Amino acid sequence: MTTRQLFLGIDCGTQGTKAIILNAGSGQVLGQGAAAHTMISGANGRREQDTRQWLDAFTLSTRRALLAANVDGEEILGVGVSGQQHGLVLLDDQGEVLRPAKLWCDTESTAENDRLLKHLGGEKGSLERLGVVIAPGYTVSKLLWTKEQHPAVFSRIARILLPHDYLNFWLTGRACSEYGDASGSGYFNVRSRQWDLQLLRDIDASGRLQAALPELIDAHEAVGKILPAIAEHLGINPEALVSSGGGDNMMGAIGTGNIQPGAITMSLGSSGTVYAYSDVPKVSPDAAVATFCSSSGGWLPLICTMNLTNATGAIRELFNLDLQQFNDLVAQSPIGADGVSLLPFFNGERVPALPHATGSLHGLTLNNLTQANLCRAAVEGTTFGLRYGLDLLRQNGLQSRSICLIGGGSKSAVWRQIVADIMNTPVICTEQSEAAALGAAIQAAWCKSWSNGHEDTLADLCQRCVTLDLSSETLPIAANVAAFQQAYERYQQHVATL
Repeated sequence: MTTRQLFLGIDCGTQGTKAIILNAGSGQVLGQGAAAHTMISGANGRREQDTRQWLDAFTLSTRRALLAANVDGEEILGVGVSGQQHGLVLLDDQGEVLRPAKLWCDTESTAENDRLLKHLGGEKGSLERLGVVIAPGYTVSKLLWTKEQHPAVFSRIARILLPHDYLNFWLTGRACSEYGDASGSGYFNVRSRQWDLQLLRDIDASGRLQAALPELIDAHEAVGKILPAIAEHLGINPEALVSSGGGDNMMGAIGTGNIQPGAITMSLGSSGTVYAYSDVPKVSPDAAVATFCSSSGGWLPLICTMNLTNATGAIRELFNLDLQQFNDLVAQSPIGADGVSLLPFFNGERVPALPHATGSLHGLTLNNLTQANLCRAAVEGTTFGLRYGLDLLRQNGLQSRSICLIGGGSKSAVWRQIVADIMNTPVICTEQSEAAALGAAIQAAWCKSWSNGHEDTLADLCQRCVTLDLSSETLPIAANVAAFQQAYERYQQHVATL
């Protein structure tokens, strides 16, 4: 009989916060809870959130998960936090948040990013210096934007934190960051795993930004114990350890067992991501591939598309369809959607690199303009963006024996088949679709294990806690693969005209 070892995993995303209670002894998820966030949007590409919403949602989702699991919070041994990457949280010297957090999908600082990229010597210079090419969504351009647009706020900066760092700070009172999430800041060198202090001095010569950086810690290190008042507020054990945590992609990798070479994780969330584990920092010459660090001690070459379920959701809302109706319509339309192509670049796009693009429909005739074709074109268009990214990873030498699919879109059987056919690779889901929250809980168990003298390796924990849903396994169908190849080439031709 296994002993109960309970851990709380939190995933603070764009649309909401999810909490799960994991028994790391048996590998079972005992309960989960969720709470929504809203976004502050502006016409100039502004996408921000009020950080108080994160704290409220953290609290509510935790209480709901404890209730659903029917466990006493006093049993929780550790907490792990996954957070949306690239966001900027600025604190003053009292630990108070100075302004709403700018998010990964915010493009208001595109002009600042262009200037910083030029300063680094373009894409080639950025790759040589940082191991990544900074993009408008990254944190670094948000700092320059703040300096120029909000000088009074800038003059009061005492701490610069990413969203998950901020939640860890709230939990423990300690400001630190781990390598995976830090990789997406744009002022971190992914090869040497150090902050690029000179780049911050170039933005502000006073040294203010450098002084505000959190301390870097290893993925297996605990940030510390939860603060007594926060433990009481959440209703959990005041001795609980808070793990290093990480970005949602890094935690999603752990939550799908993607901690050794050969596995590929694909997330069908608001944005789309494809990533694979590497034990060396093999930086791709292609600017679209971000060779981030993983939160398991290695690296996580990754591509991210800005438009996925936000695009399919927009079409769904346009026709006032529920998910089932939408999926039924997608299934009714043939491969290639009768010639209708949707380039779903509603938020601009990172992969392919088209930050100023907008969404567009192509190939419409009076005969093919149907709800079914538009729904299918939305799913195909977003999935072609992921295929483009997967091809880039494959060109960089990554093998893809199978794809582990996570995120909201993975729950659709019709979408799973489309992914398998477009990628020409078998697809399977994990039983726990909240992979980032699960990964955060597993990492918390790993940190606890380190503090106890290594009872469990991360591989042990993943083997025990990550279960594949065999009923979801979807194999590519040869005739579909050929038909999709034609549709994909048509998509590439449309993209080339942009």
